[in-house]
Amino acid sequence: MTTFRHRQQSIPINYSKLSMFQKTDSKDHLIRLLYRSRPRVTAGIDAVKTEIEVILEKSRRNNERRAVTGALIFNSGLFVQVLEGPSSAIEELFEIIQQDERHFDVEVLMCKSVERRAFPAWSMAYIGRSDQYENVFGDIATVTGYRTDQLEGDRLFRIVMEMAFEEERMAT
Repeated sequence: MTTFRHRQQSIPINYSKLSMFQKTDSKDHLIRLLYRSRPRVTAGIDAVKTEIEVILEKSRRNNERRAVTGALIFNSGLFVQVLEGPSSAIEELFEIIQQDERHFDVEVLMCKSVERRAFPAWSMAYIGRSDQYENVFGDIATVTGYRTDQLEGDRLFRIVMEMAFEEERMAT
């Protein structure tokens, strides 16, 4: 069994008032994992975009099979990803992620049991580089110097969630 190491305990959030969250029917308890990492690809933005497309295609296919949902952000040379699903599936998936040589400096920022999913409809939502999100990440950078380790996991999770739902709203 994988032990998730993270730098701090998460502060519980009361999600029961938010209708967008879905309960799981699985006997395997539902967990939410948020981590950040840095890409190894340094050959330019086009190479990174191509690599992200490959990651997304494979992730969406595999996550659906595992009953895993979530969101991935790439901006300012940083990946931030939220994964939600049965604990056994998340543990298995995170083992694979930690061994993936396409990125490094993997750090768990939050891992906790939840009653409902934040991203029930997305096998993997993606929020890419844009001026709007560059501003959001810029604000984070001003405070932290691009050090997500200085953000609480719950705060970063709310930022990811807001960005994902804004991206969906803009697409429709």
